[in-house]
Amino acid sequence: MFKKLYVFLLSALMMLSLFACSTPEVQSASSPVTTSAAQVAVSEETTVVEESEAISTTIPTEVLTVPETEYPLTFTDSYGNETTLESEPQRIISCAPNMTELIFQLGAENRLVGRTDYCDYPDAAFSIDSVGAIDSPNVEMIVSMEPDLVLASSIFTEDSFNQLTEMGINVIVIHEEYDVDGVRNMILSVGEIINCNSQAIDITSAMDTLISETQAIIEGLDKPKVYYAVSFGEYGDYTVGGDTYLHQLIEAAGGENVAEDVVGWSFSLEALVEADPDIIIVSQYMLDAFISTAPYSDLRAVKEGHVYGIDSNLVDRQGFRNAEGILMLAALFHPEAF
Repeated sequence: MFKKLYVFLLSALMMLSLFACSTPEVQSASSPVTTSAAQVAVSEETTVVEESEAISTTIPTEVLTVPETEYPLTFTDSYGNETTLESEPQRIISCAPNMTELIFQLGAENRLVGRTDYCDYPDAAFSIDSVGAIDSPNVEMIVSMEPDLVLASSIFTEDSFNQLTEMGINVIVIHEEYDVDGVRNMILSVGEIINCNSQAIDITSAMDTLISETQAIIEGLDKPKVYYAVSFGEYGDYTVGGDTYLHQLIEAAGGENVAEDVVGWSFSLEALVEADPDIIIVSQYMLDAFISTAPYSDLRAVKEGHVYGIDSNLVDRQGFRNAEGILMLAALFHPEAF
């Protein structure tokens, strides 16, 4: 099973890694592309997706007509703020981990001059100077870096936005985490903003392919009852309600969210016991604590070894890796299909 899953994910990741954003050029049909793969390791208690050694592969590419962004570009962000970029951004600061990941995936990482403390993927992001927290980065440091664009997401505060824009710095906040279509639009929007349109189209196409292929494998299978433990114990019982993006990912992976009728994130231990989920998902860093803490340790899913610790960034961070997250969850929910 796990060998088949590895091969499936490997082929998907190679599709997602084909394209780099640079000065547009047309590649011949035999142009070599070097890709890297991620390894999936699944045990009875935990699932971890992590980077492995680079795998060199020559993949034929088609001749493409590359669409160009025309500048000046006036862009209206998720909060209705209009920003006009006079030219293609060359010095970008990312104030959101998913934006940092996306810029790397688009191949524009050479233009990144700043990131936040939480921008930890890929590993190469650590070589870029940090500007501090996601919500309230160091404004003085950002100004000193002389960016022509700051990209941010929902956690970015209005105060930070106002301080930077009042100093004449272009700030675009993109918050599209409501569904997979929204994530697709986010990728295309960033591609337009930094003139990586073709690469953004390729990434969204690869996402759609991986999701549709995953769903084809699990089509018609019984849906297990799933609980995603966002937090538990003294920190309170929180999960993903039916109005959250993570709920949609659970459904896309062929699971039945036991908190489907919940609005928001708040749950209760009593409701969890009553729901009696078949499978429980937690962050890989919370796994040991969850399965060893009473009364969670008495849950049927714990006793049957169906609590899985995952790399939550695959589903928590809205972006191209969510397709990998759906595949990962589908393999946990339906191991017999993989």
